[in-house]
Amino acid sequence: MEDAVKLVCAECGQTNRIPLARLAAGPKCGTCGARLASGKVLELDARAHDKATRTDELPLVVDYWAPWCGPCRMMAPEFAKAAQAVGPQVRFAKINTEDFPAVSQRLGIRGIPLLILWHRGREVARLTGARPASDIAAFVRESVS
Repeated sequence: MEDAVKLVCAECGQTNRIPLARLAAGPKCGTCGARLASGKVLELDARAHDKATRTDELPLVVDYWAPWCGPCRMMAPEFAKAAQAVGPQVRFAKINTEDFPAVSQRLGIRGIPLLILWHRGREVARLTGARPASDIAAFVRESVS
């Protein structure tokens, strides 16, 4: 079924198969009803992060951040703007590295903020440091194409 993609729900962890034609309509999880591709930044826990980075068939940009990090807090609104600008063809999410240190340890993260672009279970690219929305959107577009 080439005209559909698998997306993991950030709320309940369920894998959903979504027709590509319905991505712009804001599809919801068949189990819990949470939005799957709304153009907003999803908050992930370690379980949802691991499943989404392995399973999602749309590109997934994850912001690795911590609440004590000034540059991370400064970049958060820019990351949200980039999510709106890029649209439903790419999902944006964030994970708090302070709450889930095993994730950052496993990925070899030495500094935050860090963006990692995942696609079909593979890490595609990394972008370090706080960036404006235009830089984030350009990073995603260049890395996906």
